[in-house]
Amino acid sequence: MRLLALLALPVLLASCSHPAELSADQAWIRLPAVKGRPAAAYFTMHGGKDNATLLAAATPIATRAELHQSMRMDTGKGTAMDTMKPIANVAVPAGETVKFEPGGKHVMLFDISPKAKPGNDTRLSLSFAGGRTLEIPAKLVAAGDPSPY
Repeated sequence: MRLLALLALPVLLASCSHPAELSADQAWIRLPAVKGRPAAAYFTMHGGKDNATLLAAATPIATRAELHQSMRMDTGKGTAMDTMKPIANVAVPAGETVKFEPGGKHVMLFDISPKAKPGNDTRLSLSFAGGRTLEIPAKLVAAGDPSPY
């Protein structure tokens, strides 16, 4: 029994290690309810062995993309207001997970192509400091529909 435990230990420890490469997955884009309004892209990034910095995103279904952060601000009158602001970059620490999700970090997509339809897929290109680019598939979701993940 001890021998089995000793043989299994390296496998268990390897499964706890950080991924060797920066990666991203679970990308989806919520299309706007009203034509002419922006869409929003969400995804999960997994830091590799080194720190990384996301600088930009792009997709063929939009002419412009901006990194944004949603936040809840106190109005000073006992109420809060949801707002968002553009952000220049997003740190992806080595071995950590960074989520782009509703109510948090996201990518605003402007001038959406009329060919973008719920149920279809597109690509999302993520550009990092140092010139690295990741390209991942992204599912298109109708406004008001839940995340596919």
